[in-house]
Amino acid sequence: MRTGRYARPVRASPQPPYPGGPVPRTALRICPLCEATCGLTLTIDDGRVTGARGDRDDVFSKGFICPKGAAFGAVDGDPDRLRAPLVRVGGELREATWAEAFDAVAAGIRPLVERYGPHAVGIVLGNPNVHTVAGALYPPVLLAGLGTRSLFTASTVDQMPKHVSSGLLFGDAGAIPVPDLDRTDHLLLIGANPLESNGSLCTAPDFPGRLKALRARGGTLTVVDPRRTRTARLADRHLAVRPGTDALLLAATAHTLFDEGLADLGERAPHIQGFEELRA
Repeated sequence: MRTGRYARPVRASPQPPYPGGPVPRTALRICPLCEATCGLTLTIDDGRVTGARGDRDDVFSKGFICPKGAAFGAVDGDPDRLRAPLVRVGGELREATWAEAFDAVAAGIRPLVERYGPHAVGIVLGNPNVHTVAGALYPPVLLAGLGTRSLFTASTVDQMPKHVSSGLLFGDAGAIPVPDLDRTDHLLLIGANPLESNGSLCTAPDFPGRLKALRARGGTLTVVDPRRTRTARLADRHLAVRPGTDALLLAATAHTLFDEGLADLGERAPHIQGFEELRA
């Protein structure tokens, strides 16, 4: 298991014998707790997750695991975890069947739609629904069935500008480009702190390890952030711009690229629109 910057994955010890009782089994799965989606090796004993470690054979995360993933068993078995729907009756919440829960939702939504219209009904998708197939399959069906455009997710809180820019640049809000961290010679981070966010929007398990590999091949790191974050402290260059001046920095960067003749699209020119407008 590797939980810190300098830790390394280790092999699990053999399972001890359990005479007369259920034999623990090992299961492989993807950690759903953040975008890094690291591979997990879970020990399951009588239906309970009793151990979690990084999957060394996972080609993506290569055995890395963060403290959240290491505590997966505690999360899975938390006594406060909801294991059945809750319906409010007489001001109190009580457990209910799924049929009862669906009936209660329908009974509450119908008069709202009839009085205020479908857009008065908001759908909120909590994190980390995006890390499961359910998050991709079911919300569109629900939105279409209700006819509402009022959708709210964790993305509307922490990464909506990325979705908006991706929609404008690439035609789809979900088409967020993933940086090639394993091959880049220079990494520029603007307002990002991947040592804390676990490489969010980079899809990069073990970001400290990837940063170490960048340095090993002679690469450099520049961080643009008003704060001296953990990531900024490790940067070769930290640009502590004033809050709200990111657009000015990017405009100046574009001006320099054009002014010094560094903006050469090459074979990509036929696929790029708005290049001359930006130059002007």
